[in-house]
This record gives sequence, C-alpha cells and structure tokens, in this order.
Amino acid sequence: MRNGLTGWTRRRLAIWLGIFFLALAIPTAILINQAYRQLKYESFHQYRLLAEDLSRQIDRRLQTIVASESARSFTDYAFLNVAGDPKANFLQRSPLSAYPVHSALPGIIGYFQIDAQGNFTTPLLPQETTTALAYGVNRTELQQREALQTRLHHILSENHLVQTPDRLAATPPSAIHDEARKKITRNDASGMSSPAPASVPLASQQAFDQLRETETQAVQKQQKLPNTLGRIEDLKLKTPYAAKPAEEKANAAKSERRALRKERSVLPEAASTAAEADAMPKDKQDLRVHIFESQIDAFEISLLESGQFVMYRKVWRDGQRYIQGALIDPAPLFHDLIESAFRETALSQMSNIAIAYRGNVFTAFSGKGAQRYLSSTEQLQGALLAQTRLSAPWSDLELIFSVNQLPNGPGGNVLAWVAFILIIVLCGGVYLMYRLGVRQIELARQQQDFVSAVSHELKTPLTSIRMYGEILREGWADESKKRGYYDYIFTESERLSRLIGNVLQLARMTRHELQTDLKTLRVSELIDNIRSKVSSQIERAGFQLDLQCDEPAQAARIEVDVDFFTQILINLVDNALKFAARAEQKRIDIACRRQQDRIVFSVRDYGPGIPKDQLRKVFRLFYRANNELTRETVGTGIGLALVQQLATAMQGRVDVINRQPGVEFQVSYPVSTKA
Repeated sequence: MRNGLTGWTRRRLAIWLGIFFLALAIPTAILINQAYRQLKYESFHQYRLLAEDLSRQIDRRLQTIVASESARSFTDYAFLNVAGDPKANFLQRSPLSAYPVHSALPGIIGYFQIDAQGNFTTPLLPQETTTALAYGVNRTELQQREALQTRLHHILSENHLVQTPDRLAATPPSAIHDEARKKITRNDASGMSSPAPASVPLASQQAFDQLRETETQAVQKQQKLPNTLGRIEDLKLKTPYAAKPAEEKANAAKSERRALRKERSVLPEAASTAAEADAMPKDKQDLRVHIFESQIDAFEISLLESGQFVMYRKVWRDGQRYIQGALIDPAPLFHDLIESAFRETALSQMSNIAIAYRGNVFTAFSGKGAQRYLSSTEQLQGALLAQTRLSAPWSDLELIFSVNQLPNGPGGNVLAWVAFILIIVLCGGVYLMYRLGVRQIELARQQQDFVSAVSHELKTPLTSIRMYGEILREGWADESKKRGYYDYIFTESERLSRLIGNVLQLARMTRHELQTDLKTLRVSELIDNIRSKVSSQIERAGFQLDLQCDEPAQAARIEVDVDFFTQILINLVDNALKFAARAEQKRIDIACRRQQDRIVFSVRDYGPGIPKDQLRKVFRLFYRANNELTRETVGTGIGLALVQQLATAMQGRVDVINRQPGVEFQVSYPVSTKA
C-alpha cells in the first residue's frame, strides 16, 4: 500500500475518498428515504383509516339521534295531546313540553312550530299561557319557559324566519310551491287523499323555503358565511398520499333517498267561542278532539346568520303546511359529538380537525392540550389526512382531518436510529480512511527520505574511510598525520555501527521482534558505562561533557536492558551534538536524579531548541522537523523514535522540555525493589 501511495497527495486522496463517500452515501440515502416514505405512508394510511372510522362513528350517532327526532309525531310539538284512544277522554303533556329541554341531540336550545298562518308556538307553553298553571307548571318555571320561548322567537325573527306581531298582519299571503301542492295531493297507502290547501303559507314559511336556496347561492359564489373561519380552499392542505374517501359520495347519495312519512294524529280542539263551549253537553265539554292525517317531510338543516343551526321539517295537515323544528347551539353539539370523540383517539396526538359547513370552515380544534381551539385557517396548514361528509340531514357538514405531526411509529424510530448510525459509521470510516491514507502518504514520503538519508549516511563515511585507508596503505601520509587519519577512520566506523544498529533495531521493531534482556543494576554502574561510551564521542565533536548524578540516584537500582539503555543515551547524545553544532556554548549535560520512586536521566544541549508544536512529533518514526536547521543537518529520522520504543519496552517514559537555551530529553525508570 505504501508503494501504491508514493505518488499521491492529500488533495488527490480527498477527491477519491469524496467520490467513494458519495458512491456509498447516495444509494444509502435513497434506500433510507424510500423506506422512510413507505413507513410514513403506512403510518399515514393507518391514521387515515382511524379518522374515517371516527367519522363513521360520529355519523352513526348523529343518524341515531336524527332518527329519534324524526320519529316524533306531529302532536309532540304541542303542549298538550291526547293520550291513547280519544274515547279515553284524557289529556297529557307532550314529551317536548319538559323543562329544561331534554334531547339526545346536544346543544338543543328549544323546539318550535310555525302554522300555516305564520303563528309561532312552542311545546313549552299552551296557546293560553294562563292554563299552564293547571298542568303543574309553577310561576317561577312559567317565567323561565316564557323567557326561553321569547329567546327562540327572537332568534328566528332575527334571521327573518318569523315576523314580529306588528308586521304579521301586514304580510300578504303568497302562493305555495308546486312541489308542496304535489305532496299535499299525493295518495297514501289507504287510498285517502289529502284535501287541497285551505290556506297558503305566509312569508315566514317562505323564508324556510329560501334558506337552502340562499346557502346554495353562497356556495356557488364561494362566499364566506358569517361566523366562519374561511373557505376550505383557504386551508391549502397538501395531499401527499391520499385522495378524498368515497364515503363522501355515498353519504351524499343517502340524502337523496329520504322519503315522506305519513301518520294519523289526535289533538284536542278547543271550542271557537265561549258560547259554543257552554252549549256543548257536559260530557263533551272536557275534551274535543280532532283526528287528522299528516304527511311529514324528513328533517333539513340550515345555518342561520346568527350562528345557530335550525333543524326543521315540513308537515302537511288538512291541506295546510306547518314548520316544525328546533334550534341548535353548534358549540355543545360539536363538543359532545365530535371533539370529545376525537380526543379519545390517537388522532388527537398528531392531527387537527376542522368542521366545515357547505365549504366554509365553521370551527376547528387541535389535539394539542396547550391550544385546543384554532382561530384561523393558517393554524390548520398541513397534509390532508381525511375528509368525510356526514349523512343527511347533516350532509352539508364535513369533517376535515389535517396532520400537524405524523408520528414515526416503532419502525420509523428504528429506521431513524439505523440511518443515524450509518451516517456516523460512514462519515467516521471515511474520515479514518483519510487520516490513515494521509499517514501512509507521509510515511511513504518519510521512508523515501529515510532511504536517501541512509544512503547518504552510509556513502559519506565509507567514502572517507576508503580514501584514508588508501592513503595509509600507499604510504602517502607522514607519521604526524597518520594518527589523525586513524582517529577519523575509527570515529566514522563507530558512526556506521550506530547507524547500522539503529536500522537493525528498526527492523526488529517493525516485525515486533523487539526482545529485552532485563537486569537489575545500580545507577552508578550505568553512569560509569555511559561515561566511557560517550566521552570520546563528545570530545571528538569539540563539545564539553558535564556528567552529574546525585547520591540517592547512584545508590538506587533499576531494571533495564544494558544494550538498550546504552543505545538510548548514545542516540540522545548524537542528536544533541547534531543539532547544537552551531551553538555558542558547546556543552552537553548528562544528569541523573531521583524523583520519588523513579530515576530520571537527562541529556541537555544548548542549541536552538524545538518549536512547541513539534515537541511531540519528534518521536514519530522518520519524522524530521521542517526547518532550515533540519535541512542542513544529516540524519535518518529514526533515532528518537527508537529511543521512545526502547524506553517503553523497559517500562520507561521519555519526555522533552525546551530550555533557555537548548532542549532537554528526559528518560525515567521505576526504582527496582530487587536486591
């Protein structure tokens, strides 16, 4: 690998590793993204099914309530009706006459009826209010009933569905709709036919006929209804996975299949005048009843301008049309039927729900506990989860679920962790490969420098030795110069021996064949051995040796390999002589001292020192500081690396400290307890 990286640079390595990273990262990212989208789709689909199921539950409950309301007879909207057989001569209060108003439909304000003459009545009170006291209504409750009846009348008159008494007399009658005439003259199952209308509906009934038409025109013009948040189009919901469910069309089809219902009813009929009542026999004065047939339409729902819903139906009786219905407060209706059911499901943790009426967002609330009700369409921005239209008569209501935070689910969390781990592994792996590659590039360059340096280190002394050897062999040197030639040959041969020894140690270290022969020796013996080894080397280089060792250190024993220890000190001295060759003070200090349970040997020169950023790098194999002094100094770059490796093999520590001037290398060993 090192030979293959010979011509490489950091830039080239970074480019190829970048290509390698992209070649792995892009397909991995695509796969993770596809898997994540699939998990998102499955999670989205599950919550969409949950939203549709919730919509069906709400719709079924509404249909059950509407069915119970539709089953009410015509006579339930009066304060009194006849119980059972008319011959029983017994009157009872209508079920709708109870106070407070009770109904399975939440938000009911009260029931009302408008007859063919436009008269407004409620089952709360009889036509003659004073007679209510005779049927168990106390005066306090009577006042409350009158107040509620007044409120109902006020709401209807405010929305122009009934007229105030001062305008009622001035209202001209109007023609009944053709569709109503057809319904009135339609034959029932018994073959009976409803007679022609005795009167025509007044403006109050026409207003109910126009309710739907007015709303339909507003929808066609995409007008915003009053008291609404805006149009559905304003939500700008995204549809990343799903279209509208088909249930909306099915519910719309149901609204077209509602049928007319017929029933026979009995109501007490009061005498028209007091004289007529007195003329009646005693056994007939208590009760006059009227048996009649009614045709009852299905309920319709409309939203009033004042914000209430009106649920009403049209009834034909004796050729006259009646409007019967109830006013509904939307807030409790939506809270009890929709919001409470919504918050009981997992949907409330990740979605918002909006209730739209005829394309207008009526109200909305979030599943988040901190903010229940939403006040603008901007807060509903998100992805459309489900949109369902309820069944008739609530077919104008839509439930719109929008996702604000789609949970990842167990699979999503696992995928996220896998993706995170893959990113860390891939980035970390490429980074480590880059660091390793850079290290190998530097090592290859250093090895080339080492080969060049070793060749130079070997060639120069060998050439000199050969030259001086030839001079001595041929007898060209006189006696005065021979001594100097012999000394030079000896010095260069020692230098070659040290170099060859270092190379051999490097080879053993590279092959992990570095074996130590540890012996326990006195420090004084080691110092004497070192003195004899380095004194001549230092003197021949023109330096002065200052060797000191304190008494506690001399008496101590350490466990070392003598050859390794000697090679360490010789390499440190050789390094000091090499880099302090131009120092003003040509001096080498060798010292030893005891520091607690360790013996510290130090070698100091008085040269230029080592830059701080390179103090730890000098122990790297083949490393040579990149400065002018290094370039002018011969060397192989393995001496200090061998010092650290050999010291570590003997459980020693090596450190370097800049002094003023010079640099000091320290090697410490633990004190041995062996005798």
